Amino acid sequence: MKNLLLSTLFGLLLTTCLRAQSTTPRSEGFKITGQIQGVKDTTCVLAHYFGSGQYIPKDTARVDATGNLVFEGKNHLPEGLYLAVTPKNGYIEFLMTADQDFSFKTDTANLIKNMKVSGSKDNELFYTYQQGLGSFYDEAKALEAEKKSHADAASVALVSQKMNALQKKAQVYRDQFFTENKGTFAVKLIKASAEPDVPPAPKLANGRPDSVWVFNYFKGHFWDDYDFADERFVRTPILQRKIDRYLKELTVQTPDSLIKSADYMVGKAQAGKNKEVLSYIVWYTTSQYEQPKVMGTDGLFVHMFEKYYATGIMPVTDSSTIKNIGERVKTLKPLLVGKTLPAPAVSDTLRRPIAFQNIKSDYTVVYFYDPHCGHCRESAPKLKKFVDTYKGKGIEVVAIAIDQTPEEWKKFIREFKLGNAINGYDYASRTDFRRQFDVWTTPTVYVLDKNKKILARKLPVEQIEDFVLFHKRQQASQKPAVAPVNAKASVKK
Repeated sequence: MKNLLLSTLFGLLLTTCLRAQSTTPRSEGFKITGQIQGVKDTTCVLAHYFGSGQYIPKDTARVDATGNLVFEGKNHLPEGLYLAVTPKNGYIEFLMTADQDFSFKTDTANLIKNMKVSGSKDNELFYTYQQGLGSFYDEAKALEAEKKSHADAASVALVSQKMNALQKKAQVYRDQFFTENKGTFAVKLIKASAEPDVPPAPKLANGRPDSVWVFNYFKGHFWDDYDFADERFVRTPILQRKIDRYLKELTVQTPDSLIKSADYMVGKAQAGKNKEVLSYIVWYTTSQYEQPKVMGTDGLFVHMFEKYYATGIMPVTDSSTIKNIGERVKTLKPLLVGKTLPAPAVSDTLRRPIAFQNIKSDYTVVYFYDPHCGHCRESAPKLKKFVDTYKGKGIEVVAIAIDQTPEEWKKFIREFKLGNAINGYDYASRTDFRRQFDVWTTPTVYVLDKNKKILARKLPVEQIEDFVLFHKRQQASQKPAVAPVNAKASVKK
């Protein structure tokens, strides 16, 4: 169910985008005529990107025996970055702008190097730039080969000088190209896909460059060349890639830091006043943290729903989808890392209520399971080993069966010898473990501190010990050093 929530929203977002495209047709249509030497008697698909992993087909064309093909339609295509995809020879990228009547010719021996475009300024620029950089790249490879062939220092130094000169020449070419073609979609796309140039860093007291300054500068200028008002970037892989890099590589993976970065991106999109860009950033960011790879960062998912979906900033017409996600958030919010786990209303094998908050231990591991679950039975021996090893050493394990009968629960305890654990069962069936404790799969593990605050959730059983030991070391390193009893006596008067 959880996997379907954001998938459903993706479908709604995609439908909205396609509807927006279809309601603004342009009468002049499109016609792309091409010839690809090395491709024949097959079918090509013309599609545009939607993020970096989705492709939306818009047309097909039959390739004849000599490599000729024509994509043609009555209405203008939505602008962005397109691909002409062949079954066996890869794909060719095109910029779709206002010029949608153009031709191209290339060869599978080298699609980029042999590309010639006429009738579309942006595509001419797009391939001219790539071919220019390709020429510099070929020269650089030749210099590298020359450098390896020389053994004497003088020759190596000479090649290094040539390499430095080539790099400066390439930079001049790049700067001149951007200046002469400023405002074109080709330049906007190339600049947006590049990373910021970082000036020389100030020196620290030890004479070394300040790496923290470098990181902060890089992150602070990461979006400089990206136009949040340009809807065409939704139909390129660039926006998704930049979001991934900014959130997952340039942001500390803690809820507070992630929320700050996410709100920054959304704020830029709101300032750009383009609904499609705003919708994509909100949807994609939310989708990445519903089931995040870094434990404890699902707080961003909760934040995105409450701030953007529940308030209507992210428009979604399907109220049932919003309701379902809202219920998911309602379940998740009190169970985030840092929250106090609600006390499960369970009793022991003698039907005595377990006073959960009165369990005295540095760590409490809560293990929710189903006695008939195959994964639970597979992990039970590992859990028993952990329980027996750390019993009486500041760690308690509370094993709670969420299904089956009391008899089957007790049989599970006996079979896997879990007598050293605190075993719990809800005899009155008052608890909806799935909604109250997010137990949609079993086993589900929580690790709590001495105050029953959640340190970790959804841990595999085999990782419990490593996590607890790591956390112990982390806590010990943060404690202030204790002064020796006779410290005063050692002070010179």
